[in-house]
Amino acid sequence: MVVFTLTIIRHGETRYNKEKILQGQGIDEPLSETGFKQANAAGIFLSNVRFTHVFASDLIRAKQTVASILSKSHFCKEAAVKYDARLRERKYGVAEGKPLSDLKFMAKVSGEQCPYFTPAGGETLDEIKARGKDFFEYLCYLVAHEACLEKQTCPVAEESCFTSLTNYRDGLEDHADSDGTAEMLDASILVVSHGAFMRSWIDYLVSDLGCTLPSTLTKTELFSVSPNTGISRFIIKLDMREGIKPRIHCIYLNRVDHLHDKTADRI
Repeated sequence: MVVFTLTIIRHGETRYNKEKILQGQGIDEPLSETGFKQANAAGIFLSNVRFTHVFASDLIRAKQTVASILSKSHFCKEAAVKYDARLRERKYGVAEGKPLSDLKFMAKVSGEQCPYFTPAGGETLDEIKARGKDFFEYLCYLVAHEACLEKQTCPVAEESCFTSLTNYRDGLEDHADSDGTAEMLDASILVVSHGAFMRSWIDYLVSDLGCTLPSTLTKTELFSVSPNTGISRFIIKLDMREGIKPRIHCIYLNRVDHLHDKTADRI
């Protein structure tokens, strides 16, 4: 069994976010002053987490957000960030650079609901989901491959090779083996991406892969776009005997504690 955590964060606010203008992939807008404050607060909130892998969209708002987060880390300031185009925002074609109200009007004229409408030159929901599927499968194989290499070559006891879940102050200690002992993490992954992409990705994890959810989570919360620097966390278990079949549980979704308490130093 291979076990890892996946922490997904939406980038901080940009001027276009505040003005409700679609950015998509064609508008590479930097963070606003508020966006940098949000990203720094998220970094403080995550400062005690030892991330083993860090990924981000290659758009500037995501790059600036991940840099701010890592700058506050107690353990990962020098972590290498892998920028991946698969994590980009949904492409909105002719609607990019225009108010969200314009997209809603286009959808209405076409007789479709806005989230399902694809403007000319834009990306369909199936296409954006395919990107999320491809990236998630890449993560699973990456962690499984590295774990297998480590377990085959590490000269010391397995307990010394991996970090106990109890080292993470995020409630994951509730996930224990049947004998009550804490599982051992093979990796802890941070991903910084975008609102529409994250909503599609989470839908894939839940609808396609059967991710279990917190009992208090409402359907509205599940399908809402994450607020800027909203944090979602998942624990993923890969059964190597079943061809790296994932079992996924959502610990929390779109958490924003850090935006209310900018001195938070826990997660």
